[in-house]
Amino acid sequence: MSFIPMTASELVERNWDYLDIIIISGDAYVDHPSFGAAIIARCLEAEGFRVGIISQPDVRVVEQFQQLGKPRLFFGITAGNMDSMVNHYTAQRKLRHDDAYSPDGVAGLRPDRATFVYTNIVKQLYKGVPVVIGGIEASLRRIAHYDFWQDKIRNSILSDSKADILVYGMAEKPIIEVAKALAEGIQVADMQDIPSTVVFAKTPPQDTPLPEKQSSNQNQCIILPPAEQCKDKSTFYQMTKLFTEHSNSAVLYQSSGGRWIKHNPPAKELTTREMDYIYSLPFEYAAHPIYKGKSIPAYIQIKDSLTSHRGCYGGCNFCAITCHQGRKVQSRSQDSIITEAALHRGTISDVGGPTANMYSTSCKLGFPDSCKRRSCLFPKICPNLSYSHDGQLELLKTIGNLPQIKHVFISSGIRHDMALSSDRYISEIALKYTGGRLKLAPEHCDPKVLRLMGKPDIESYEAFSNKFFAYTHAQGLKRQIIPYLIIGHPGSSKADAIALRNWLMKHNIRVEQVQEFTPTPMSISTCMYYTGLDFDTGEAINIPSPGEVREQKKIILWK
Repeated sequence: MSFIPMTASELVERNWDYLDIIIISGDAYVDHPSFGAAIIARCLEAEGFRVGIISQPDVRVVEQFQQLGKPRLFFGITAGNMDSMVNHYTAQRKLRHDDAYSPDGVAGLRPDRATFVYTNIVKQLYKGVPVVIGGIEASLRRIAHYDFWQDKIRNSILSDSKADILVYGMAEKPIIEVAKALAEGIQVADMQDIPSTVVFAKTPPQDTPLPEKQSSNQNQCIILPPAEQCKDKSTFYQMTKLFTEHSNSAVLYQSSGGRWIKHNPPAKELTTREMDYIYSLPFEYAAHPIYKGKSIPAYIQIKDSLTSHRGCYGGCNFCAITCHQGRKVQSRSQDSIITEAALHRGTISDVGGPTANMYSTSCKLGFPDSCKRRSCLFPKICPNLSYSHDGQLELLKTIGNLPQIKHVFISSGIRHDMALSSDRYISEIALKYTGGRLKLAPEHCDPKVLRLMGKPDIESYEAFSNKFFAYTHAQGLKRQIIPYLIIGHPGSSKADAIALRNWLMKHNIRVEQVQEFTPTPMSISTCMYYTGLDFDTGEAINIPSPGEVREQKKIILWK
């Protein structure tokens, strides 16, 4: 096994005089399946392609973009595991002073709007070489979107950056399809129908209905309002409605930056066998030796954790995971996870995904396109959701019985409303799999705010907590539940913050920090923030000003 090459000397060691694909990433290169550039590189490598990585190139030094030469097929560009603007700025638009995805946490090693900047540099240096953009930044900016940092509607990042094709979501399948097509001599302009891609198109089909004439059964091909018109808030609201309802099943067209873009539906979800294969690829589970003597904080945080699944059907309005990883949960087999666990020693810090207790769950109907629910859990858990916690408990027990493993914990968070279906699960989590503190996300306590967030009533959090502490007290164990809270969400007010403070005081909960709502691209809550409209009812709601948000924060942090 060896790392994906990052330097010319590594190409010489492999006797390579060219690369097929060069991935440029805004993150440090950590060869671990939790890092997007690494997992895409390994998947392409497994298909026989020669792949190299340029990590965090200095945009002032063009030679750093040339260190691996000109790729035979394409440049793949990603801002990294985070949107670069979220990575750089707080909810108050203040500059952050560290970067968890950089060596020693040093900030400033990637530019603002990294996907855009990297693409422009590569386009100038290597004219005619296709550029494929992907990762979370490209994925969640793939159509017209609200940009909080500029306070304006921006075009699709595909048209803004002048890249050739955009691959969204967890991109293993589509990126391989793109690479194979290019290797066969097919031009990017002729790749019009690859799932999970956004491409430039000539014109939509002539029989495509306009937005005002579209209905729920006309979902094969839909024209979204032009990006330029989405500056109008009611138009942006209607566009987001159309996208939310149809993006998983219909081909969408949008005029963006003077060109038509075509948004293809997502690729079919990975099977368990496909997931197992990807996680069996020869990752080094370490940072590249070029960082010798330096640590990557994000890697330190996850190096002792295991990914058990992808996807989330929680449908929280402030979260865009569903737009990226998908609604359908895709789980690895227990054998695959246990094989990876055997590589570890001591403590496994987490076994999970976006939500730990969604492992090995499914929809009895197969998440049909005809289902109009955005969430399988809100406002109540759908009766067609097939979920049991027995599989996860069996997995945790098996990992814990490995001779070299001392402890197994869950730290990626769980849905307390789902957990209420199993007292055994709550007991096991409380007594065995919580490392002193369990993180839960009620987010708020006010029913109106929770509805706008797409979160369950606070009673489910209280019911879970009561059972959790009953088990720990009976065993004489000291445990804590740390609630994640969001303030400043669209529709919230000072009165709601006071209600939340009173709830915290009633339950003797003292929080040290709360999360300020940040309008990130493509979330439903961001649509509410920009338009000032309740997404479900279309009625006007209060949008807290920055000053109001700071006031809410002071109220919540009562100790």
